[in-house]
Amino acid sequence: MKKFKYSEITPESIYKKRRFFIKSMGLGFGSLSLSTLPFVNNSIANTNQNKVTSFKDITTYNNYYEFGTGKSDPYIRSQNFKTKPWSIKIEGEVEKPLEISMEEILSLFPSEERILKLRCVEGWSMIIPWNGFSLNQLLSKVSLTSKAKFVEFESIYDPSQMSGQKFPVLNWPYKEGLRIDEAMHSLTTVVTGLYNQKLPNQNGAPLRIFIPWKYGFKSAKAIVKIRLVEKMPTSSWMWASPKEYGFYSNVNPNVDHPRWSQATERIIGNDIFAPRIKTEMFNGYGDQVANLYTGMDLKKYY
Repeated sequence: MKKFKYSEITPESIYKKRRFFIKSMGLGFGSLSLSTLPFVNNSIANTNQNKVTSFKDITTYNNYYEFGTGKSDPYIRSQNFKTKPWSIKIEGEVEKPLEISMEEILSLFPSEERILKLRCVEGWSMIIPWNGFSLNQLLSKVSLTSKAKFVEFESIYDPSQMSGQKFPVLNWPYKEGLRIDEAMHSLTTVVTGLYNQKLPNQNGAPLRIFIPWKYGFKSAKAIVKIRLVEKMPTSSWMWASPKEYGFYSNVNPNVDHPRWSQATERIIGNDIFAPRIKTEMFNGYGDQVANLYTGMDLKKYY
């Protein structure tokens, strides 16, 4: 893989005067060289494909149906969304149920920078410098019981602030789910910011989940409740179209969406005429996560 200087890949001026410090996240990462991007996608082999997406593109081209179905709707309609005060309940199959404020979360779990690739089911992708920490750190505070097999995330329901929730596009409030081993993987990230700034409203403020080897819709935004459960939860997209959106939602170029191919993707920020690139299994994170699905038929469990 070609090596790149950070001056070649970082589009934001706030990054020019400092070095990236990327913590090793374990589970196959090892020591990370500051001259390479092994934590993004090892198969991407040219400068244009390896550029961190600009702050402008990340924050103005979004899927966030609570604010509307257009890509610019979240940016336009979320600016007055109130994220203070904010607390999250963690309940269900836990020994110590917890309600924790956003201030406590930020105090207890210092953020680190994680440059991770987002791949949307619609066929576009970004490379985003998130700030956050592993979900397993938060879940360690509640002591899971032996019945905790899955994790369900629930987003806020507030049609007075979120105009998209006035329409039955999805089954509100938005819900998503992970298997417990997926949730406990170090790459499963609680996001609290991006580009070393506070997480913008249109990107899921004040707190969202990001699972880099899954399609972007799997990452619930503006979370108010985390529930540990014994049975597989039904996500909002599974409810909306079970034939199109399965529980696992892993990036798999060998399984087409019923209405389009998943074999290639368009990088946001590139020239509109730039060629699409080949989509990688597990979004390029196979070395870290493929072992979670050993023996599973990933065409059946899509």
